[in-house]
Amino acid sequence: MIDVPQTITEKILARAGGVDSVRPGQNLPFRPDHMIAYDFPGYTDVMFRQMHEDFGITELAEPERYLVFIDHMLTKGDAKERDIHKVTRDWCEFYGVTLHEAEGIGHQVTAELGYALPGRFLIHFDGHVSGLGAFGALGWGVRRDLLEAWVSGQIYLDVPATVRFDLTGQFRPGVDNRDLIHAIIGRLGADGCAHQVMEFGGPGAESMSIDRRQGLCGMAMFTGAVSAIFNPDRTALDYAAAVARGPYEPVASDPDAEYSSRHTFDLSAIEPQVVLPGSARSANTRGVSELDSTEVTKAFIGSCASGRIEDIRSAAELLRGRRVAESVELNVVPTSAEIHRQAEQEGLLDVLRSAGANIHTSSCDFCFGYQKPLQPGEKCISTGVLNISGRMGSTKSEIYMGSASTVAASALTGKITDPREVMAS
Repeated sequence: MIDVPQTITEKILARAGGVDSVRPGQNLPFRPDHMIAYDFPGYTDVMFRQMHEDFGITELAEPERYLVFIDHMLTKGDAKERDIHKVTRDWCEFYGVTLHEAEGIGHQVTAELGYALPGRFLIHFDGHVSGLGAFGALGWGVRRDLLEAWVSGQIYLDVPATVRFDLTGQFRPGVDNRDLIHAIIGRLGADGCAHQVMEFGGPGAESMSIDRRQGLCGMAMFTGAVSAIFNPDRTALDYAAAVARGPYEPVASDPDAEYSSRHTFDLSAIEPQVVLPGSARSANTRGVSELDSTEVTKAFIGSCASGRIEDIRSAAELLRGRRVAESVELNVVPTSAEIHRQAEQEGLLDVLRSAGANIHTSSCDFCFGYQKPLQPGEKCISTGVLNISGRMGSTKSEIYMGSASTVAASALTGKITDPREVMAS
């Protein structure tokens, strides 16, 4: 048998498909290691009913492969919330599925609980599961096709091609993964990686922390990609060894693997970026200096992309000994309960509270406009994952997106501000 050079994505899918190798364009059935969902009305409740009533499934052969999270609609405590979550609790109890409730945003908690291990294949109906690529796992958002996997244990997918990103240098102070992903979109366009997997490598990739890798991979969908991934290095392997839940087999791209295209980015050349209201498309991205007179009234640090411990540290460092502008309300939501505890232990949340920030328990509720929704006329600078009209509340509000450092600096001055200016002062 001739060995076929393969990317890490192709190797993971070949194992999941029970074949020696796969090539882009093939349509095959794959067996995910884990099939993930969060409860949300109109999605999981419908799939719960379909499994039982339409397919007659009354017992799961491998309930341990199912991961279900309650991380949305946690902040009002009303009857509607209780009814939504009761459906999920009852379903998980009936089928013997472990439910993770109010532990944080599921994309993060999946990693903390040791499911997102090198070489594993995980699916979710939410595309931000691509953040698990930070660990050398393949996380793929399959939308409502998740039902196929929940019912049959496998899912038919087209094998994607891979776009390679060779990263050099290191981020300068005040710049991070959020600025990189928007620089990539600015260069390649919002469909520059359409239907493909983004693979990050090179010395710049190795210099990035797990937090930065998760944030970068988690925004892959805004290039049109189906996922993103890092080859597991010592940083990822050490993390996996500390949290692993069961055996795993790391794999990596072959040196002569084929890519649809290759691009080089120097991390030291990246400038702070801000996305204008409307979408994450390339035409809407500007260098922060082009918007430094834009006033804001709200600021948000959180989400599955930018609420991890390094984001909170960056914000606290900028705000230490300072106060946010009286005209701005700053809300900080750690991505998980574990991150919240760590930030509390490090004294970071006390620094943010002293600066005037409001600290909230972990959930997705701020990011999709459920908790403290924006009002007409308000302008928010946010680390959320999306800024389409109405995403965080009123369709007559405006959402600008940037890194945690940019959000903190802007909250301090009351207008969009380059975090490097605050650092210099």
